[in-house]
Amino acid sequence: MKLSVKLILASVFAASFVSCSKGPSYMKGQSESKLLSSAGENFQPETKPVVIVIKASGAIDSALNKFRGLLGPLNTAPGAQGGRREINWDAVPAALTNNNLFPGNFFGSSDPLLPNGRKRGLINTTPGTGFSVSDSDFSFINSAYGAQFNAFSPPKTFTAIGSTVTDNFFKVPGTNTDASVQGFGVVFSDVNNASSTSMEFYDGDRLLGSFKVPNNGNNNPGGFSFLGVYFPNEKVTRVRIFSGSAPLSSTQDDLSDGGGEDLVVMDDFIYSEPRN
Repeated sequence: MKLSVKLILASVFAASFVSCSKGPSYMKGQSESKLLSSAGENFQPETKPVVIVIKASGAIDSALNKFRGLLGPLNTAPGAQGGRREINWDAVPAALTNNNLFPGNFFGSSDPLLPNGRKRGLINTTPGTGFSVSDSDFSFINSAYGAQFNAFSPPKTFTAIGSTVTDNFFKVPGTNTDASVQGFGVVFSDVNNASSTSMEFYDGDRLLGSFKVPNNGNNNPGGFSFLGVYFPNEKVTRVRIFSGSAPLSSTQDDLSDGGGEDLVVMDDFIYSEPRN
């Protein structure tokens, strides 16, 4: 007797909820008896995490508000047990703006002397050389970028330097205690193609899922995209963002400006309250 198992995946796009059902996958041609014999009587097939995905391109406000509603009310001080955190980069001081000096732990401070705005439980790392926040759409890196990118919540946007990868880790806000979230979303500017920008969600080393960010094509420079992902039954300890197909540089123009790469920057980060 052959065992045929289907993987069921329910997907709803453009600012709608998506739920991934559970289901195992097997190598074709193996018999049920051989599978059970090799796995033992207590064999349990691997299941896919249940996930809710909200995403949109162009007009993203509705999707963004749905994701906010899913996570709960906005928290602005340590000690919350539920709800959400947001970062729009606009609180970054001038000394850390329009340069490559932005520290990845800026919004993950545990220093009791610093204001609550610095205690949002987010730590950014990158395999590149650092991070940058700009209020000029990174025209200080390349003068053409001022016409390519837009800030969703003006005036500041965010990017990794020397890499397209940003890894996001979590702390209980105001502490050094490692934490996890259940949902994480990002606003992107100028995603031109369907394969350049994505997000991966991990619980430790376990990949919970990888999700593409919707694109605006080449006719809407600076257009916005949003992707928010929520795992109701999982702990997310790391979110890896791939923003575009190449990092920003003085010699690299965007795809919609005659260059060969899809350059992308980020604005608002929205995530559930980090908890241990």
